[in-house]
Parts: sequence; structure tokens; C-alpha cells
Amino acid sequence: MRLLRLGGGQMNLYFRLLLLWLRLRRRGAIGLWDTAVTPFRVVPTDLDPFGHMTNSRYLTIMDVGRIDLMMRSGFWSKMKDKGWYPVVAGQTITYKKSLQPWQRFELRTRVLGFDERWGYTEQTFCVGDVVYAQAFVRTRFLKRSGGSVEHDALEKVAGGFPVDREVPNWLVELTAATRIEGSAK
Repeated sequence: MRLLRLGGGQMNLYFRLLLLWLRLRRRGAIGLWDTAVTPFRVVPTDLDPFGHMTNSRYLTIMDVGRIDLMMRSGFWSKMKDKGWYPVVAGQTITYKKSLQPWQRFELRTRVLGFDERWGYTEQTFCVGDVVYAQAFVRTRFLKRSGGSVEHDALEKVAGGFPVDREVPNWLVELTAATRIEGSAK
């Protein structure tokens, strides 16, 4: 009964998560450091009054893309076993072209890396090789029992962090510049 009372955006998210779950086995496993390519189509509930995909829907779809990467890489089940969960701490997105009704597109999600506090992910909306939007997401992993997951524990569960990947300096600087006064360190 609760699902019937949810708004269109929440129903859209749950529907897309159900489709993702149903397609997981067919799509196959990937590594946590690979790029997850998740297919989508713009549906009428994605549209704003101007007839293209609304800004907020991009963020919802990005959630699904990150879940796709974590589930297909096996990281999702490892997190759940530890009692951890990810939260978005910040994100920036640049829109280059509008996605139109019924247009097929794919979301390419890849982990850029980690620093001592944050995980950084790049997510790109593409139609073929054309980039429609690109986002960078800063995440943190929390424990259901309270507190944040320590860097070393996260690295161990992830199977190590690649040494050949670096978070771009501009993204680290943006993180520092957007720190809200009075927030936890």
C-alpha cells in the first residue's frame, strides 16, 4: 500500500531498480574498477514541462548506475555483510545536451578513486559516443552501527585500491571549497 502513495519520482526509481535486478544475471560480472555501462530509456515520467529529461531525474538515474556497478562487482554484498552503506556527500553535474522522450542512452559509471575520507565516482550520460551530461560524485561509507567506515577497512573489502588511478586535483579542491562550516571533519 505504501508504494501506491509514493510520488512519480520514487516509483520511477523502484521500477528502474527492479529492472536492474532482473537484468543482473544476463549482464554479467565486472570488477569494481571497471566501467559499468547501464542502459536506459527516457520515459514520460522523466520529463519536465519543457519536454526533456528533468534535472532531478539525472541524479536518480545516477543512483541506479552506482548500484549497478556495486552489485555486478560483488562490492554490494560485501558492504551489506559488513553492515555498511554508501551515502552521497556531494556531486556536480554538467549538462551538455538534452535527453528527449523515448531516447535510449547509457550511463557509464566508474570509480575514480579514494582519498582518506571520500570515494569519487565519475558518471557520464551518453548516446553512442556523444556525451549528454557528466557528473562527479563524492561518497562516504557509513556503518549501520554508527560512524564512518575507516579507509583501511574499505580498502581491504575493495581488494585494494589501484595505484594507477588518481582523483583529479580540481575535484579534491572542489571538495575542500564546498565544505560547510560547522560540519564534521
